[in-house]
This record gives sequence, structure tokens and C-alpha cells, in this order.
Amino acid sequence: MSSILLIRCAIAPKTAPRPLINCNRCNGLKAYHSSGKFRVNANAKRIDAWLIYRCVGCDNSWNFGILERCNRRDIEPALLQALESNDPALARRHAFDVAALRSRIGRVEEFPEAAIHKEVLGDRPENTTALELQLGLETPTALRLDRLLASELGISRSRLQAWEEKRLLVVGPDRAKALRKPPRAGMVIRIELVGEPDREAIISAAGG
Repeated sequence: MSSILLIRCAIAPKTAPRPLINCNRCNGLKAYHSSGKFRVNANAKRIDAWLIYRCVGCDNSWNFGILERCNRRDIEPALLQALESNDPALARRHAFDVAALRSRIGRVEEFPEAAIHKEVLGDRPENTTALELQLGLETPTALRLDRLLASELGISRSRLQAWEEKRLLVVGPDRAKALRKPPRAGMVIRIELVGEPDREAIISAAGG
């Protein structure tokens, strides 16, 4: 029987990134948050759609483009229905698309807080000597990998760094300074725990 405890970690950021925009009402740079509402305009057979943002200071609106002059025939009926009904899942997906926001605005405020849902895969080995954490991301997060692991395992970031230097902690696919960067979907973290005096506490914190 394998001595590796396999755990799937689903990571979901709690707060959507906020574009920083010069607000003409506040007369300065302000953060805008997603309203969760879409605006859809139809001009003959052409469709435009935006996700509406609101200034945190004065509630002034700003429209983040989703569709631009698209032929109605080229739009999936389910997508059009979701836009017209302000589907929450679709609004969340676009609100958390930090790459698209940056390409449009440039300056974006990000938040590192995230919810972590852990699921043990298979049975726990009788004598667990290693952890394998398989990461899945609902959307990109600004949370650094070392902060995430330290919080979820109940240990210090310096200890994680020491493990990495001793090759007791390996991140795959291999990335330089992976602990200092945000996690990516599909990452696998392998941690060897043989000889660790608090091994059981770490395993319990990990979800085992």
C-alpha cells in the first residue's frame, strides 16, 4: 500500500480584483467593483455586452466590455440568455478575469484571501510518510503558494523554505521560486514527512 496521502485542494479567491480608474465624479483614481450585472445592447443583428462596475466612492458606473459588435448568429443562445439574465456564475467568471482587466485598464487591485476546499483521494495510508497536494483553481489568485501552504498545514513559511532546500518539498511542474509565487491550476506539491516530530499534526491540518 502506498504511504502517500493524496489530497485535492480546490482554491477559490474570495474577493474579485478591482480595476483602478480615474473617476470623473470623485476627481481621482478610485477602485471599481463588479455589480454582478450585465448591460446588453442589440442593434439590428449586432450585440454588445458589458459587465457593469461601480465606483466604491460615488457609485459611478464603468462598463467592462464582454462582447463587441458580435453577430447574434455567432453567439451561443445559452451565453446570450446568461448575459440577459445576469447569471451570477458568468458575472463571477468575468469579474475574476484579472488578465482581461489588466489588458483593458492596466492597474488592478488584487486580494490574496481565498477559500480552500480539501478532499482526500482514496483511503488514508496506515503509515503516512508523505503528502501529495493536487491544486485546482476556480480562477487565478494573488495568494502566494508559501502563505497558502503555511496556513493550511499549520507551519511557518521558513520551514517550508527549509524543506524546499532539502528537496523534502517539491513543486511540479518545476518552477523557479514557486513558493514565492501564486499557485497555478494543475500544480502538484509533494512533501516528505519522514522524521518530522509533528507529522501527525501536519497530516491532520492538511485534511487527512
